[in-house]
Amino acid sequence: MHRGVATFTLDYGTCPRWLFERMVKLGREMVRVLIEEYGPDEFVRRMADPVWFQSLGTVLAFDWNASGLTTILTAALKEAIRGEEEQLGIFICGGKGKTSRKTPDEIFAWSERLVLSESSAENLVYNSRMAAKVDSALVQDGFQIYHHSFIFSKNGAWAVVQQGMNTETQTARRYHWFSSHITDLVCEPHAAISSESIGDQVLNLVAKQSEKTREFSTDLVQHGYAPVMKEIELLRKHSSGLSQMITLRQNGQQLTLLNLEDMEFTHHPVVTENFSRSRYLEKILARVTVQKPENYETLLSIEGVGAKTMRALALVGEVIYGAKPSYEDPARYSFAHGGKDATPYPVDRKTYDETIAILTRAIDRMRIDASLRKGMHTRLRTSELASQTSQKMMQKKIKNKSIVHAFDGLAMNPVEN
Repeated sequence: MHRGVATFTLDYGTCPRWLFERMVKLGREMVRVLIEEYGPDEFVRRMADPVWFQSLGTVLAFDWNASGLTTILTAALKEAIRGEEEQLGIFICGGKGKTSRKTPDEIFAWSERLVLSESSAENLVYNSRMAAKVDSALVQDGFQIYHHSFIFSKNGAWAVVQQGMNTETQTARRYHWFSSHITDLVCEPHAAISSESIGDQVLNLVAKQSEKTREFSTDLVQHGYAPVMKEIELLRKHSSGLSQMITLRQNGQQLTLLNLEDMEFTHHPVVTENFSRSRYLEKILARVTVQKPENYETLLSIEGVGAKTMRALALVGEVIYGAKPSYEDPARYSFAHGGKDATPYPVDRKTYDETIAILTRAIDRMRIDASLRKGMHTRLRTSELASQTSQKMMQKKIKNKSIVHAFDGLAMNPVEN
């Protein structure tokens, strides 16, 4: 699976009506040109590219580095293609807040109109729901999902663009998914990540290093409710304070940690998470153990299973059985148009130049006034410079974090469910 993550400043403002209407108008022409030249599947694939998405939003007149670009751009494109979806061969479902909850209904509505099979429609809805669950329950990075859009083509290609907010750091992180080359929904789904905010400790249950945690969690719930609760009760009674699940804050950023055996806290208060006395968790675990999921993906897909359930199982696995999960932020190891090795490097210039070239050609072919075309070219050049600056800053931050690991300024923070 190809996926990307981008992090931006949190924007609480609203988009002026005139700007939104202009984005709809320009977006309509842009989409027509892109699909005419590259086809619907390629358009969907491009929407799953963080740099492409960001550049497109900037070209259509929105701020480069603001969280509002995500919600406004997807809403503008959804409005831009209204009435032309079947002709263009692309469909955009969901959106921000309450609109995101309509995603399944909108997918089913389009599937019925397109006369898709019931299994095809259910598969699209399943992928939409699992993308949201993975990024909220398995990548516990402190960002709460509040925007979810599902884009698919008449040929079955699909992409997810969703965004989460972190009110503590005043930032938003955008997650991109693409259907091509899916191998495993719950293991190493990242292919391209562009982020200005890297967490020192993120509970990353989709990392390859978390394989033992995923295996243990599945095995544990397959043994039944009583054994699960026995392990959690044992953990509550016998685990030390420094090996329990805690949530704390470092320099305004929330950290979720399980194993702190190599760290020393002499005066900073922490909050332990007492899973054994959570009635909701007991209810969910009772449901899960009855269903006996065959694998980790099936476990995650069960209704009611979320971040707290997965944290509880990971905690038991690490503290009692030594199955330590990954605490590396998945944004640490790759950039948009970059790679997945342990040495971060900037955007691949050849691929990025292709992005700029495609948008440039599309702008030239759009049937719009010369003044609007000139403005779009100017914004595209601005987005290129902004991206280069962002990547350099990201590289510097990652390099600094690799050299210095200090845990200062920790403060008590309530545990998130």
